[in-house]
Amino acid sequence: MTAFFQHIIDLDTSISLGVNAWHSQFWDVFMPLYSSKYVWVCFYLSILYVVARNYSWRWAVLWLLAGVAVITICDQVTASLIRPWVARLRPSNLENPVSDVVHVVNGYRGGSYSFPSAHAANSWGLAIFITLLFRKRLLSWAIIIWAIATCYSRLYLGVHYFGDLVTGTLIGCLSASFVYFLIMRVTKLKKPEEVIHDWVPVVVLALTVLTFLGIATVKCI
Repeated sequence: MTAFFQHIIDLDTSISLGVNAWHSQFWDVFMPLYSSKYVWVCFYLSILYVVARNYSWRWAVLWLLAGVAVITICDQVTASLIRPWVARLRPSNLENPVSDVVHVVNGYRGGSYSFPSAHAANSWGLAIFITLLFRKRLLSWAIIIWAIATCYSRLYLGVHYFGDLVTGTLIGCLSASFVYFLIMRVTKLKKPEEVIHDWVPVVVLALTVLTFLGIATVKCI
């Protein structure tokens, strides 16, 4: 059994270092921007706008609180509960033997521990929650691709292993599904017959990414 787990760990390390090795000057500018938390504030506000446009203010407040609950569960389970217990060093952590071969961008190495990824849990928690809430194909695909790219950015920056992201993704999906279906079961709320302005977050997301691409292009000229 020990040999099996060691094989899984070695495979996880190989995949993570392999992805991290694919880097360039352009993406060294783009990925730190994409991986930042606060640059997505406008995107989050655009999602809140769609919620407010499609539900009464009481239900909008309920869904806002539910969304906060999802992110809180994801963040606490990953960062406060599991991570200190497992204590897996980040690939980029200087105390980790593999740190010598990890591509680090702008000296960013993150915190001490990496398993599981809070970025993955939070982004996938939001993605699945919004997908369940609106069931609109364009919005669902846009936010799912956003979550996938967020996970990739963490590998690129060398602050997470692939396994950290898979586990974080699972936690996010389960947390969002649990909160959503619990509320639907308790409240018996019916979904809106027609969702309006669901394109707004898609446009905001696209403009944000285009801005990052523009910044990276300018800095590489």
